[in-house]
Amino acid sequence: MSTLRPVTLRGTRVLLEPLAPEHHDGLVAAAADGELWRLWYTSIPTPEGMRQEIDRRLALQGAGSMLPFTTRLPADDGGPGRIIGMTTYMNIDRDTPRVEIGSTWNAASVQRTGTNTESKYLLLRHAFEVVGCPAVEFRTHWINHQSREAIVRLGAKQDGVLRSHTRATNGELRDTVVYSILAHEWPMVRDHLLHRMSLHA
Repeated sequence: MSTLRPVTLRGTRVLLEPLAPEHHDGLVAAAADGELWRLWYTSIPTPEGMRQEIDRRLALQGAGSMLPFTTRLPADDGGPGRIIGMTTYMNIDRDTPRVEIGSTWNAASVQRTGTNTESKYLLLRHAFEVVGCPAVEFRTHWINHQSREAIVRLGAKQDGVLRSHTRATNGELRDTVVYSILAHEWPMVRDHLLHRMSLHA
């Protein structure tokens, strides 16, 4: 799993770069775009909690269980592009190897513009074609229909539901829906995603 280390993944709509403490202000601005922390069915850091969330993700990276990224728009005028959110490889199983793509959020103003699709494409391509994962997993809250529909649109298939699996930010027990894409399914999923991204060209 030497290939699963901090890396920059470049697309035409987004740039995924290793999360760093200096991304703090840009991430606060991105979360404020739509006041995303107010979404009760998901967990997105408040401006006051962003530093702690960055530290948490970097600590998990140090422990080998997460590889976090900051999502940017492409560079403009020679400078770095605007930060629009975060995503990760998480629950890393280095023996299989297997990863989950999750803990993802994007600023409200870039949703439905193809940025999330390309982010997932870049992460999936790296996981299957570079790391050699036999499967990539996605998980979300049972009642987060927006996320569930987005995962299905990627081409993932539902594996099952973990009932009373964990607690949501409001303390209530959460049912977690598990999806996955297998390595032999990747070529068809890849072509599907490339077609979807061409519609935003």
